[in-house]
Amino acid sequence: MMDNSRRDFIQRVAGGTGATLLAASPARPSTPPKDGQPLNIVYIHSHDSGRYLQPYGHAVPTPNLQRLASEGVLFRQAFSGAPTCSPSRAALLTGQCAHQNGMLGLAHRGFSLNDYKKHLVHTLRGAGYHSVLAGIQHVAAKDETVGYDQLLKPKTKSAVDVAPGAVEFLNGRPKEPFFLDVGFFETHREYQKPTAADDPRYLQPPTPIPDTPETRLDVAGYHASARVLDNGVGRVLSALERNGLAGRTLVISTTDHGVAFPLMKCNLEDFGWGVSLIMRGPGVFSGGKVSDALVSQLDIYPTLCDLLGIQQPNWVEGKSLLPLVRGEQKEIHEEVFAEVNYHAAYEPKRAVRTKRWKYIRRYGDRTAPVLPNCDDGLSKSVWLEYGWKQKQLPAESLYDLIFDPTEHHNLVGDSSAAEALADMRGRLDSWMRKTSDPLLHGPVPAPHGAQVNDPNGISPKEQTLVIM
Repeated sequence: MMDNSRRDFIQRVAGGTGATLLAASPARPSTPPKDGQPLNIVYIHSHDSGRYLQPYGHAVPTPNLQRLASEGVLFRQAFSGAPTCSPSRAALLTGQCAHQNGMLGLAHRGFSLNDYKKHLVHTLRGAGYHSVLAGIQHVAAKDETVGYDQLLKPKTKSAVDVAPGAVEFLNGRPKEPFFLDVGFFETHREYQKPTAADDPRYLQPPTPIPDTPETRLDVAGYHASARVLDNGVGRVLSALERNGLAGRTLVISTTDHGVAFPLMKCNLEDFGWGVSLIMRGPGVFSGGKVSDALVSQLDIYPTLCDLLGIQQPNWVEGKSLLPLVRGEQKEIHEEVFAEVNYHAAYEPKRAVRTKRWKYIRRYGDRTAPVLPNCDDGLSKSVWLEYGWKQKQLPAESLYDLIFDPTEHHNLVGDSSAAEALADMRGRLDSWMRKTSDPLLHGPVPAPHGAQVNDPNGISPKEQTLVIM
């Protein structure tokens, strides 16, 4: 007997309102998984999108992501393991924090996982999954290193080229179950050229950014890139529906970290650390649910193990999301953690977040911003023009997220927050000891051959130092 939520889900994806967003050929009937049949998994991830997307209330043109949210489960309080590109993805795909899995910096700059056998595709292979990479993966310098069964090799990593390859794979009646990794370059800088629909006169920059003609034009480029991203998402979703696969496929849509603006990407404020997370599939992952529980991308790995009946590897640090989506628990975490080690330059810092409090600790004696860790753009230029380079950063920050959700009032030194400060310091210290954080023993060295920028520089495009 099919439960009502699954029936409603199948009706929507087979011929419901979503079909109006992207033109598609007539769909084959979408059938649910048979008893004991594993779900297919489509993992769709974008670059540098944060939660600056339509399903999170922003006027950003992403109707296909909105449709996915309205048919699945939207997590409002999801966080990455690190607000930098490779460490974030590595944490999601190993279920292990970056300083444990070895991904301390960017894969294309010489950083790597300690053990690629810990990547999700190897655990899924043991359960009979065929793994396919359709776009960017960003946890290894070469795609072949990861261990996918099939590489589709698009001309570029843009959604314009990645989505057609994913669609072709889905059109080919693939053997099931499969794990399809669809990684889009968008919305990374450099942004797409704004279209007539991206009129900067009527756009609003993200919260930390001042409202100026330059920053509005910057946001117009982000909107144009988000539209390309969303069109790619829509093509993949339509292919699932057209080929009768949607009813037995779990779609996971997320991003690596915040958008590439000052105080966002590469930062441990919620603007940098918070991510979109939407999951749609038959049963409990349907129905347009919204969860306000505190969750981490490290939870995706154990969730898949739980959902598919796979033995969870002993290195996994996250927790299954199933108790949340089943309505069995309101929360699975008291706190979540994140870190930065290397992005363009070395900038060691750690953070812990609860529902109410955020604590950030910076390491080393540097107090000035590490400017190469912010991608170049019009908004960065505005901040630089007004003296960003001379700003001073505190060694510790404590924010009350109820009364200060934009994290601008540091309560370190405020006697009324002394108890909260001691508690959050203790939580972070305990996690660092538990996970054998190398920062406990001093500065963390980059591996031989890694490329890093001078932290005293301005741009990530400046000449790099190769670690010998």
